Amino acid sequence: MAPVTRIAGLTATVALMLAMAGAQRLVAQAGTGARTAPFALTEQERQFADRMKDASLVGRFTVDGRDDQTASPDRYDLAGVEKVGDDLWRFNWRMKRNNADVTLPITLPMRWVGDTPMIVLTDFSVPTMGAYSVRLLFYGDRYAGTWQSGKTGGLMYGRIEKKP
Repeated sequence: MAPVTRIAGLTATVALMLAMAGAQRLVAQAGTGARTAPFALTEQERQFADRMKDASLVGRFTVDGRDDQTASPDRYDLAGVEKVGDDLWRFNWRMKRNNADVTLPITLPMRWVGDTPMIVLTDFSVPTMGAYSVRLLFYGDRYAGTWQSGKTGGLMYGRIEKKP
């Protein structure tokens, strides 16, 4: 009977471990989970997290159809970013636009194209701001991409500046 008890115990342990792994994945996908341990990050991921800690994305954005206007100033202040899932990163940021001044931890899907991280959003709802589709890439100390909200869209670009 002892071998049967050991097999049952082992099976229960494996099932519990799988259930815990599934629960951790769901929590990470929701963006509420713990960040990935720094030692588990790849070198590229670690460099990206370091570059974004206490940094600001300072640049400009355009609106399609307003070619006669100069690009508008744009700024996103980041406390940092944390990997919380396979392709999910939590951006802890403060956004100021028009009359809105919002600080949010927001989990975004991010893909790597070679050595270049890129945020990939499609109809992503941002509280108090609306739904956006975005493709935004980061390279060195710059970022660039496209944005769309409803029928309005344009380009965004700028520099990643570290806070002193």
